[in-house]
Amino acid sequence: MTTSSPEAGHRLALSPLPFVLLMVLVALNLRPALSSLAPLLARIQQETGLSAMAIGTLTTLPVLCLGLFAPLAPWLSRRLGAEMTLSLALAVLTTGLLLRGLATPTWLLAGTLLVGAAIGIAGTLLPALVKRELPAGADLVTGVYTMALCLGGALGAGLSIPLAGTLGGWPVSLASWSTLALLALLAWTLLMPRGPAVASSPSERGGTLALLRHPLAWQVMLYMGTQSSLAYIVFGWLPTLLVARGYAESEAGWLMGMSVMVQLVSALAAPWLARLGRDQRPALLIVLACTAGGLWLLLLGPSAWRWAGVVMLGLGQGGSFSLALTLIVLRSADSRLAGRLSGLAQGGGYSLAALGPLGVGVMLELKLDLAAITLVLLAIVALAAGLALLAGRDRRLETNAGGALVTRIAP
Repeated sequence: MTTSSPEAGHRLALSPLPFVLLMVLVALNLRPALSSLAPLLARIQQETGLSAMAIGTLTTLPVLCLGLFAPLAPWLSRRLGAEMTLSLALAVLTTGLLLRGLATPTWLLAGTLLVGAAIGIAGTLLPALVKRELPAGADLVTGVYTMALCLGGALGAGLSIPLAGTLGGWPVSLASWSTLALLALLAWTLLMPRGPAVASSPSERGGTLALLRHPLAWQVMLYMGTQSSLAYIVFGWLPTLLVARGYAESEAGWLMGMSVMVQLVSALAAPWLARLGRDQRPALLIVLACTAGGLWLLLLGPSAWRWAGVVMLGLGQGGSFSLALTLIVLRSADSRLAGRLSGLAQGGGYSLAALGPLGVGVMLELKLDLAAITLVLLAIVALAAGLALLAGRDRRLETNAGGALVTRIAP
């Protein structure tokens, strides 16, 4: 055991490796609950009789919950401590996953609501915990747990159907992910850093509202929202768009699945790339260019280049998400500010991101062609690039001697 930074007072901290392993285990649980549902939707609708609107609610509700519940994380952390708040989130996640296995429409919706709320809170806590425990390497550790997030998403999407066949149906397949969540809960409860919650400075003025007065906070939030919008569009609609392009359903599924797997590489590598310069703008523009190129190749480019498009899209989206989380820790001076900025960026960002899949659904309903839809997606990439040029500068939020929140050039 080692003594933590002065910011945490007398709190006992884990040594770096066990802490990173705990973060990876927790992060592995924050995507399967979302990605395991989509492949089973046809079976769920057939067996439960849910309407198309109810099925749409099942896919939209978790993303909305990510945004709605993320701002609660800093509030709960101040009252319960970040450690206990994360334990609570993992307990709610385990409960929600079990409830979805009850297979009735009411419990399916209730479980999905709990799952989205738990992931919104837990995902918001991770940047602040990493900033507190490993401040010098917070950006690189962020890349590690982002890779775990992507791996969890890939496992959820890839194993959902096989688990349903092996375990006897979609309800057990959905509920089986509670085993991994319970394992993370037990490991975190037994091994988490222990001690009192970090109190706010008496002289510090304002909270989340103070953040909203700083353009840098808005820039980070809006970048998170635009890149997340693209991610959920790809996750929800890419197979459908590829089928409209002329690919078979099976090949469309493989193309998306391989794109998710490629994300693991850039999720880990992007923070290292970001360290090559004084700010993160070059790294952000590189990954966004990959995203744009991948979308164009898959949706409009020559079919012979489709696998190159898969690689580019995966590298771009894995790197974009990793850097979005990295910006939260780099744009804040300490773990308290990282927690507040994380709540704002992920709360507002995921609420904005929920509009992306909805917009594509509307465009398909209006029978817009693939070229028009691709143009809209590339426009979102361009907007994200503009925000990256602002959010990626070497600035950070910190509290001055008078307790006021200020934006300064990062040291």
